[in-house]
Amino acid sequence: MTTATCAPPRPALGRLRRLSREIARFGVVGGSGVLVNLLAFNLLLQGIGADPMPATVAASCVAMATNYLGFRFFAYSDRAARTHRQIALFFVFSGLGVAMESLLFYAAHHGADPTGPLASNAVKTLSILLASAFRFLVYRTWVFQHHARRG
Repeated sequence: MTTATCAPPRPALGRLRRLSREIARFGVVGGSGVLVNLLAFNLLLQGIGADPMPATVAASCVAMATNYLGFRFFAYSDRAARTHRQIALFFVFSGLGVAMESLLFYAAHHGADPTGPLASNAVKTLSILLASAFRFLVYRTWVFQHHARRG
């Protein structure tokens, strides 16, 4: 008696592979954005003595600007061509991401009252990571849409 093995349907496997690659590319760009964000944050906070809230907002904005290039030309290079609409959507949703990240930072910073650079960086990193889930969903759904979705 032979037993047949059930292979997953090929279209589902292909979608899973594409999603895995997309998540990996998003992670590379996002990871570099986190580094830019933390570097700018520490430069402002530790280097010039800025207050934590203005430092986190400014650092997030710097990272947002550099991330656009990485998302457009690397993570989502296979998506629709650059348009004014795409750029506007990116910065609107990124602005919402910065607001979300800043609110999370504010809540954690004032709730936990971190002291010292290590604690401030931990709070900053956590706020970035939580806001990144939102960014991934909106960038892939509305900003960098597949060619098939253009009409």
